[in-house]
Amino acid sequence: MSRERSLRTEAPSRRRPRRRDRYALTAASLTAVSLLASGCVVVHGEREVLPGATAKEAARAVDRFTSAYNEADAAYDASLDAEYTTGALRAIDAARLKAGRANHPDGNPEHKPLVLSDVSYTIPEKAGWPRWFVADAKGNKGGDARWLLVFTRDALSQPWRATYLTLVAPGSLPKFEKDEDGWAQAVPADTSRLALAPEDLSQDYTEYLRTGGGAFADGAYTSALRATRAKNASRPGLATQYIDEQLTEGDYAPLALRTADGGALVFFTTHHYVKQTAATGAAVPTPNQNVRALTTGEIKQSLTMEFVANEVALAPAKGSAGGKVSLLSRLEGLTTAKGE
Repeated sequence: MSRERSLRTEAPSRRRPRRRDRYALTAASLTAVSLLASGCVVVHGEREVLPGATAKEAARAVDRFTSAYNEADAAYDASLDAEYTTGALRAIDAARLKAGRANHPDGNPEHKPLVLSDVSYTIPEKAGWPRWFVADAKGNKGGDARWLLVFTRDALSQPWRATYLTLVAPGSLPKFEKDEDGWAQAVPADTSRLALAPEDLSQDYTEYLRTGGGAFADGAYTSALRATRAKNASRPGLATQYIDEQLTEGDYAPLALRTADGGALVFFTTHHYVKQTAATGAAVPTPNQNVRALTTGEIKQSLTMEFVANEVALAPAKGSAGGKVSLLSRLEGLTTAKGE
């Protein structure tokens, strides 16, 4: 699909008085924050419908994240980017860095700095917290895939943090619904206008992985994943069990953007366990060094691995032709393991 026009270096125009009023409200809210510390005034700017960020703020957030990410990756030190990550990305990245540190205490011998270029920003206008935006960039890692990042913050006093990270094929993103000033529209988690509400996606997707059927279209992260699991479930001398759980609370809450066709692009998180159990006289396959670094206990007859995954899906408008949710990308990371 064609790529939408990006917000790159300048904030959108302010052609209408209503927009100017909103910018005035933004400035007033920022001023009031400093006054609030001295007890001078109390305001409720969180009730106003405002852009989540300016394009310049979004660009600075991406730069700060990238710098912190590179420092943490080079040193295999999760503390170096902890301030700039949260949610699914922090869970996955912190475990990756922990494993790397265990295997390479002196740092990452294969470190290659991440470089993000051709970055475009989709910024929703909304009331309340969290404020958030999406960055779509070309990375020097991951082949031709685009890096799709969601940044959130819960207060003006907090830094922007990368919450979701997925890799998507070039041209796979839909066109977003935007107003005349270029601001996107955030979709409420409990909306009834979609085939599946964003708040239900995590639960419904994990149920789909267990039972099949339902509102999900066939694809690499749905029907193909279920087929792979079925193939691996029972092999000579080894049984593999899967447990799938929703993950929706706090920083794992779903976020959604309205698309031009009335649907939504939804970011959501899931939680998974994979247990390998060896038959009597057999052994669990020896895991790689990164899995071993995150494993507690001794692997005798079984190994239980815990994963967090973040997904991005297209949820069509309710009643649209086809009407099934399609997953564009899924990034999963091991967070811990236990041997028994």
